[in-house]
Amino acid sequence: MRNHIRTTALAATALLAALSLTACGGNDSADNGKAGAAAPAANSTTTPDSGKDAKDAQDTKGSSSGTDNAPVENASATSKGSTGGSQGGKTSAGATGSGSTSKSPVTCTGSNTKVTVSKVSRPINHLLLTATNTGSVPCYAYHAPALRFDDAQAAFPVLRDSIPQAVVTLAPGQSAYASIGLSGEPDGQELHKSKHLGVYFTGKSNQGSTGPSTELTLPAGTTWGDNGFVTYWQSEMADALTY
Repeated sequence: MRNHIRTTALAATALLAALSLTACGGNDSADNGKAGAAAPAANSTTTPDSGKDAKDAQDTKGSSSGTDNAPVENASATSKGSTGGSQGGKTSAGATGSGSTSKSPVTCTGSNTKVTVSKVSRPINHLLLTATNTGSVPCYAYHAPALRFDDAQAAFPVLRDSIPQAVVTLAPGQSAYASIGLSGEPDGQELHKSKHLGVYFTGKSNQGSTGPSTELTLPAGTTWGDNGFVTYWQSEMADALTY
């Protein structure tokens, strides 16, 4: 009986020892399992973080690139628009220009006009003066030309009835006309023979002459009387020859 109890006690002791060893082994395995599981967990944590960092970096780069490009494109568009506006502004003045490149008229004088004198068949005893603007800007042909035959002491009379409705303005290349009635009325007056004619331009105030004068050679056999006249400048030849 005592042997049986001792044997049972030994068996129980052995069983406890085995269980203890088993428990220790199980703990070791569990710890080992934890350690093994912890490594992949650490690796898996590192991998996503690295990927996230890379993605964030890529997103940041892409966002930064997009932000940098937008102002560059806008700046380019603004600069182009400003240049275009400037060019457009420049094109508009010309026509003031171009356009409207309009220039203020000056007074017609011997420096910017060419004057010629010719004999006409109708009316009889008349000459025609033609003044052509040879300048680059318009000019005003004010009032009537002042005429002097050769070395005459007085200027030739002006016909007041021929005053036009407006001042004659000549664009470059355009002409104004004035007719000279050589004898006028009444008949029987003393006639003077001349070879040269001095043509003087008047200013807006009509007080004396202005600018260079022009000296012309008269048609052969030209004679004039004290009752003769010269008309105001006219824009049409026919208007000048109606007097």
